Amino acid sequence: MAEWLCGGLQNRSREFDSLSPLHGDRMKVFNTLTRKKEELIPINGNKINLFVCGPTVYDNSHIGHARTYVSFDVVVKYLRSKGFDVTYLQNITDIDDKIIIRAKESGKKPSELAKEFAEKYFEDMKKLGVDSVNKYAFATHYMKEIIEQVRSLLEKGFAYEIEDGIYFDLSKFKEYGELSGRKALESEDAVSRIDDSVNKRNKGDFCLWKKSKLGEPSWDSPWGKGRPGWHIEDTAITGKEFGPQYDIHGGARDLMFPHHEAEIAQMESISGKKPMVRYWMHSGFLNVDNQKMSKSLGNFITIRQALEKYDSQTLRFFFISTHYKSPINYTKESLEVSKKSLERIQIFVDSLKDVDGKEMFSIQGFKKRFEEAMDDDFNTPNALAAIFDLVRDANRLISKGLLSKKSAEEMLGEFKRIDKMFSILKEKKETPEEIKKMVKEREEARKNKDFKKADEIREKIKSKGWVVEDSDSGPKTRKK
Repeated sequence: MAEWLCGGLQNRSREFDSLSPLHGDRMKVFNTLTRKKEELIPINGNKINLFVCGPTVYDNSHIGHARTYVSFDVVVKYLRSKGFDVTYLQNITDIDDKIIIRAKESGKKPSELAKEFAEKYFEDMKKLGVDSVNKYAFATHYMKEIIEQVRSLLEKGFAYEIEDGIYFDLSKFKEYGELSGRKALESEDAVSRIDDSVNKRNKGDFCLWKKSKLGEPSWDSPWGKGRPGWHIEDTAITGKEFGPQYDIHGGARDLMFPHHEAEIAQMESISGKKPMVRYWMHSGFLNVDNQKMSKSLGNFITIRQALEKYDSQTLRFFFISTHYKSPINYTKESLEVSKKSLERIQIFVDSLKDVDGKEMFSIQGFKKRFEEAMDDDFNTPNALAAIFDLVRDANRLISKGLLSKKSAEEMLGEFKRIDKMFSILKEKKETPEEIKKMVKEREEARKNKDFKKADEIREKIKSKGWVVEDSDSGPKTRKK
């Protein structure tokens, strides 16, 4: 179970010169910082510390969040299946301009609003099958660490104080922009707080500590009451839990600038150790009907709204059908294709429980192909292609009643293993006696060529939440 409160993870500070070669000859990860695929070599043996930027909890989470968190859920579960000891940490931004504004609009305290939407976020993740996170770290639980990092940046000359807060001086960190390849904001960037003081030294300087305003939440600090800037929250969390350097930092592509650039500038300035993160991984943009999702366009879809139309398995299948780095287009048509494609896999898996032929079918080639795809920067589309080829080839034997029970059991075991990562399959439900009786009546009608009656029975079965499908080996039923 994920830990929701602060504390509990061992603080680990390591240098990258102790890299271990374990698993590195097989797995490749695309590193956004170097813009190339690299061998996955953890800092310390088979242990991997991974941090992913979590949500700012001022509203219900949307399907863009779902895409990112499902993607990293699959990544973490695959790494664990390979024998890596992964500690997956995710932050929760529970103090922010957006939270304060929304709280005022709703007549609630910012802390109450943040708690409400954090709980809804956890509910959404549970429904989506995202259960790989070891710890959700709330920003307000790390105020001591935040203040200490701001103090350190001031003492080292990387920050300065003006009338409204403490700012990071970008002129002191020449590497700023190396991750994203730029130094200025663009329309796709995620901006949580606007640091627009006219008295800043440099245009891009960002706020580390905001001095309090009347009626806003605040904490005591050496610079008076105030609250943290957005970027310093994450480095305070990872600094406490992982130390100044760790293995993987993930997040949505729109966080690359300025958020992740700011994280690098802060932590590397404090510690003097580079790089802060060994591998940077970013999920691609999600559009809705070929447009950027936004409330102003009327195409903003929350996770809850999506789950009203499609089950979690279909949504997860839709997300992993595209490589995590690539953009993805959320449309009714694409979701329906995912639904039908997933049904094909589900029908195949369910059919494996009923075979009793004699012909053996080796899945060693499939297993090798699946692993090669996932080892190649978690290429889930290629992994799914391998699955569909297996389904096609094995179905040829099943349709003729030839596939052996032993082979079917081996396939079932492999699909169970895969589904621990993908979470796209449903447990086959026992067909009720009422449905079995109707299936038998339908078969009798078909034998008597009373196809009208057969179709009526099929529709009656469908109205009760079941589907009957014909095959060479007889009718098969499954839950809708």
